[in-house]
Order: sequence, then structure tokens, then C-alpha cells
Amino acid sequence: MVALSQERGVFLMEAFWTRFLPVYTQVGDWLGRGLIGRVRAIQSSFCFSVPYDPDSRLFSAALAGGSLLDIGIYNLAMTRWVLESALGACPEPLRLGVEGVLAPTGVDQRVTATIVFPDGVLAQFVCAFDCVADNSLRIFGDAGCISVPQKFWEATQAVLSPRDGAPQTVDAPFRCNGFEYEIEEVIRCVRSGWTQSPRMPHSETLANLAALDEFRRQLGVRYPFE
Repeated sequence: MVALSQERGVFLMEAFWTRFLPVYTQVGDWLGRGLIGRVRAIQSSFCFSVPYDPDSRLFSAALAGGSLLDIGIYNLAMTRWVLESALGACPEPLRLGVEGVLAPTGVDQRVTATIVFPDGVLAQFVCAFDCVADNSLRIFGDAGCISVPQKFWEATQAVLSPRDGAPQTVDAPFRCNGFEYEIEEVIRCVRSGWTQSPRMPHSETLANLAALDEFRRQLGVRYPFE
């Protein structure tokens, strides 16, 4: 799809709505200004418990099921966004590690992943269909931390806790349902005649997919159509 977009000169963007939410504009500003110092570690969780159903899209291998592709992409993509916001660009990871529990259909039911980035930055996340978590995103720096406390993928609140100073909470409710912000970005890009968004470029989508493919390779998850 990326190659065809570039060949035809047609706009293409992954609809990753979380990147465009107002609360992350504020979090990105905090990171860019270095208000928590150098980012040292990132943690996130995205878990919910549902009954096992081999025919559902969550568990069916024929439908590319599994927690990584369904919800883990949010953990991974926002981890990379944090470093992009703090450093100007997300560095390529040095190592990717993963452990998981597979469902009877062979897809990943629960996954914990670790990513080692240059300069000793460590990221960890868990995504699962068989447990409950706080579903938060936490960013640890050498001068403070930032937390997005609940449902980070659709967040409207973030907390900045500097090492020296009182915590600062920002509330950023949606104007509508949260999807309006990515829609506005597409409108902006199409009117500008661009083939991709500078805020969600093709290269970032491909980097996320490469990491997900490597995680699945390590877990031994392979779909029947691959």
C-alpha cells in the first residue's frame, strides 16, 4: 500500500488516532521541553479479559487474531512516539524481546515485550485478552515522570510529576469522540497535496510493523495465509 501510494501520488495514512489526541499534544510539549529530563524508561499496559472464542476475530488465526496486532500496536506505537517527541526521532531499537501465552488457535493471547533502545532506554509493555490491567502509559525520566493514567489509547488526562515541584494534571476532553483530530489531519494533508502525514508518516507505520513481525516470529505466531 505504501509503494502504491508513492507510485500513484495518492495520500495514505495509518489511522492511528491516539497520536492526534489533544492530551498527547500536551505530553509531547512536556517531553520536547525536557520537563522530566532524559527519558530512561517507558511502561504501558493494554489488557482486557474476554471469554475464549476460536471463531472471533480476537482469537482466529485466519483473521490475523492475537493481542499484539489488535491492541499491542498501541503500546508499541506510543512507546516509539514518546521517544520521537523527546528526541526528535525514534531511534532504531537495539534488541526486541518477548514472552507470551498462546491461545489454542495459535495466536498470542497474552504478551509481555521488552525493547532496548540506544543510550540505555528501556521500554516494557503487556497486552492481553485474559487479564485486567490499569491500562496506563508511564514515562520515566531522570528529572520526573509523566503518567497517562487510564485507557492511554483514548486518554483525556495526563499528569506531569517533576522531581522538584508539585504534580500538574492536564484535562483535554474530546470535542466529539476523539476521531475528529485524525480526520482533521487527513483533511490538512490532502488539501496540501501531500502523500503522507508528517505526524504519522509511512516510515513509522513500517517500523511498527517490522517490530510486530519480529515479536510474532519470536513467539512462533504465524497466520495460515502467510
